[in-house]
Amino acid sequence: MKLRTLALAVAAQLLAGLAVAGGATAAGGPATSAAHAAPPGAKDVIVQLFEWNWPSVARECRDFLGPRGYGHVQVSPPQEHVRGQQWWVAYQPVSYRIESRKGSRAAFAAMVNTCHNAGVKVIVDAVINHMTGQEQPGTGWAGSGYSHYDYPGTYQWQDFHHCGRNGNDDIVNYFDRHEVQNCELVNLADLDTGAAYVRDRLAAYLNDLLSLGVDGFRIDAAKHMPAGDISAIKSRLSRPAYLVQEVIYGAGEPIQPGEYTGNGDVHEFRYGRDLGRVFRHERLAYLRNFGEAWDYLPSGQAGVFVDNHDTQRDGGDVLTHKDNAIYALANAFMLAWPYGSPTVMSSYGFSSRDQGPPSDASGRTLDSTCFSSGWRCEQRWRVIANMVGFHNTVRGAAVAGWWDNGNNLIAFGRGDKGYLVINDEDYAVNGRWYDSALLAGRYCDVIHGDIVNGACSGPVITVDAGGWLTANILAHDAVALHAGARVG
Repeated sequence: MKLRTLALAVAAQLLAGLAVAGGATAAGGPATSAAHAAPPGAKDVIVQLFEWNWPSVARECRDFLGPRGYGHVQVSPPQEHVRGQQWWVAYQPVSYRIESRKGSRAAFAAMVNTCHNAGVKVIVDAVINHMTGQEQPGTGWAGSGYSHYDYPGTYQWQDFHHCGRNGNDDIVNYFDRHEVQNCELVNLADLDTGAAYVRDRLAAYLNDLLSLGVDGFRIDAAKHMPAGDISAIKSRLSRPAYLVQEVIYGAGEPIQPGEYTGNGDVHEFRYGRDLGRVFRHERLAYLRNFGEAWDYLPSGQAGVFVDNHDTQRDGGDVLTHKDNAIYALANAFMLAWPYGSPTVMSSYGFSSRDQGPPSDASGRTLDSTCFSSGWRCEQRWRVIANMVGFHNTVRGAAVAGWWDNGNNLIAFGRGDKGYLVINDEDYAVNGRWYDSALLAGRYCDVIHGDIVNGACSGPVITVDAGGWLTANILAHDAVALHAGARVG
């Protein structure tokens, strides 16, 4: 494992500084019907505001996401769900009423409108594989009664798979395609998505969301539905919508992510795990051909992330906000590197895997206040927010001039639009010259400063007529320059 020295704490302060909006400061923490090559539009970065309530999402779209160049916001499931404080209650639907602990139908519609007015499109996390996992009858958040296989007015026993395996219908063997797609994921009542009635009902739910202005869907647990079933549901949608599907890669398993690319984009789960492993244990020089050469999905059909709400709870090599500087560096790389459509995670702090978002006694989600009350707001960390601007500026430009020291100092450009240097060594690298393709001029280092009205609040680096620049870079730190952040 790489040695982490006192320089890490210094880098954490520099890299995880806030991209300040409205005077916010840090407190105790880091300041379509066809498959798309990327989410539609010139700004393709998605931010996952995990378990934010609707008024908070609306404010974030208006005050920060739109102004800082985020193109899409992914919101948590909006349908009525079981009661409880855990995060996963939102993933156990009781009905398709748009009424949840995150807000009412009216609040949801207002949020979509506000985000659109800010230039931000809305992607909904859609739970269409299953209903609840509760054995005892109960009452959902909005008052709907239910039991495990009976949802009055929506589904009854015959609308679910009953696979008859393993004594409880649960999935045990992930090397058996039939079991994975016809048995129950952790006891969740598994919908028969091959049935016309179920397909019609699911499409009606998604069409209701489309009628409220939603722009796309993340299909939760897509691996547990045949790709053809998702295609049939998609064919029933009232208008084109962006789709990204959750299909977790498993070595040697019969169900592979590539099966689903005909429906839309697919999450490439190997990306975040491998990136975390390289940053934690290996050499950044290995990232020279990161992407399809690593047997990943084609770039134009891959949704990528450093972490998401599941992987940050699973441990292993995945990096999370708890990793501070190294996490910021990994996000900087993701936003600068031309593979896949990137999603930035926005978390709340948790001490146990099941812990839900900051809530009141009834379970209603509290307003998100960045950098307080548990809300981590990684999308506002200066390095991440400013690298969204970098990403938008260099979009479409090829990698140029890769250089590395054979270990953990790497540098590369994106045509003449941007240039990134990451020093993940345990020592500073001072006085070195870097050969970029940038046009001559003075550039704001957006890792450490913001560009406002042509002026930079941080270091300014000069690029000479030959594209050369020199920089002093602390251990576990970086420098990023782009054409949209020239000074003067």
